[in-house]
Amino acid sequence: MAKKKSRKVIEASKVGNAVNEEHSSRITYSGESLTILLKRLSGEIETAKLTSGPLPEKIRIKQQFSIGVNDVTRVLERMPLAERGNSDQEPPPHSGHKPSPVQLQAILLASDCNSRWLTKHLPSLASSRNVPLIFVKDNKGGSLRLGEVVKIKTAIALGIKTRGSGINKFIKEVLQTGNQANVMRDL
Repeated sequence: MAKKKSRKVIEASKVGNAVNEEHSSRITYSGESLTILLKRLSGEIETAKLTSGPLPEKIRIKQQFSIGVNDVTRVLERMPLAERGNSDQEPPPHSGHKPSPVQLQAILLASDCNSRWLTKHLPSLASSRNVPLIFVKDNKGGSLRLGEVVKIKTAIALGIKTRGSGINKFIKEVLQTGNQANVMRDL
């Protein structure tokens, strides 16, 4: 019986390695480039505030961001699975969730989370929906820095909703370049 369990563990680790290989193009920001990224993102939020009219700030933030691990997970689960290139496959059975009109463009994820199991599921879930991850590393606390962006104390994960705003254009630029130097140079 122990051999069967160890075989399952080996198979699971192979699956985990496949997921890690899929995410080799993940973007990580730290240090000065992180500071510049978050300043530009805050600037885009302020610009959106001026163009969105007289909405309360909390509502404006919730329209553009999915805040927290639970909310990001919920939105990802409601998004349709990404095409894997083989159209002969049957669609997966209905999971009981309503399809969401909300789509995530990217996920900002604090890599300093104390309990790794809180965010362990997000890379594979995001990969299955073709949603890129942007990791935020900061020795002062990436979750504190992400929280500042949306004006709360801490945030381990921020999902950026696709709304066609300046925030989305900025994130698209970050994802296309994938190069921190380009983001810094544009400032």
